[in-house]
Amino acid sequence: MAEPLHTGRTRGMGELIDIAGKTTELAPFGTTLAELGRERPEIVGLTADMGRYSDILPFRDAHPTRFFNVGMAEQDLIMIAAGLSKVGKIAYCTTYSVFITRRAYDFVAISCAHSKANVKIFAGMPGLVNGYGATHQATEDLNMMRGIADLTIIDPCDATELKQVVRAVADIPGTVYVRSLRGKVPVELPDSYRFQLGKAQVIHEGGGKVGIISTGYMSARAMDAARLAAEQGIASSVLHVGTIKPFDTAGVIAFAQRFDRLIVAENHKTTGGLNTLVVEALYDAGIMKPLIKVGLADSFFECGSQEYLEAKYGVDLPRMLRAILEGN
Repeated sequence: MAEPLHTGRTRGMGELIDIAGKTTELAPFGTTLAELGRERPEIVGLTADMGRYSDILPFRDAHPTRFFNVGMAEQDLIMIAAGLSKVGKIAYCTTYSVFITRRAYDFVAISCAHSKANVKIFAGMPGLVNGYGATHQATEDLNMMRGIADLTIIDPCDATELKQVVRAVADIPGTVYVRSLRGKVPVELPDSYRFQLGKAQVIHEGGGKVGIISTGYMSARAMDAARLAAEQGIASSVLHVGTIKPFDTAGVIAFAQRFDRLIVAENHKTTGGLNTLVVEALYDAGIMKPLIKVGLADSFFECGSQEYLEAKYGVDLPRMLRAILEGN
């Protein structure tokens, strides 16, 4: 039986649950990487003692001689991945996003991005996905990683896009940072959806006067909120920004021009992430419209279930719905 949306319980690390009302896929990152590894012998997988919790174990099981667990040493993880890329490998490495960004930032910047190393970082549990408090919640990672030159940044919406991204990054030159989703990941986007690097895409065309610009799994939440709002007579449309860097400035501006008011939603602080990118793009284009920021405050966050945290800090479905219906 699917677990209800609001349990009030912090789930154990690595605990897998069904999500009420959602179709899910188990470990889409690892299963897709295992498949890709059969096609691309140059691919290797690495983790910093987070194999189970990053979903890379299907790759390990399929390709044991091409899998490396470096232990709880994130700087070593990045350096080894960079070294493997120098000898022709495509290195997929995994751990929690908070450990990559806070503990190995300089190594990502210099050993990888500066050197154009063929390293693909799948950073798990971004934002409030992790219930273990400020030590484990990467709520500022987009802000940090945007500051690194020559780094591609992707924030997938669901299992459908994540699987496509796993394949796509193998052919994207240089270093890529992906906010990865793990466990039983919802399937939200239609089968017709195709990830395009640097291209924002309308995933819900409802017309109306409200335009929602979102990224990551908040795009799925935006679609849910848009459907509920339509039932109450308020139409809206959703633009999913799957690539944070390079940012689709032209696509965002074209979308924003269609609506009387805008909502920007992200599983990240509203400073330095998608909200900042959108506001900068609109300002530079001379577009001034009412805009509601749905995201996290500039603070540290407590422990708790994902559902409890999202409700408390204002990034849950009711918050999204209120932004559409009430404009606040």
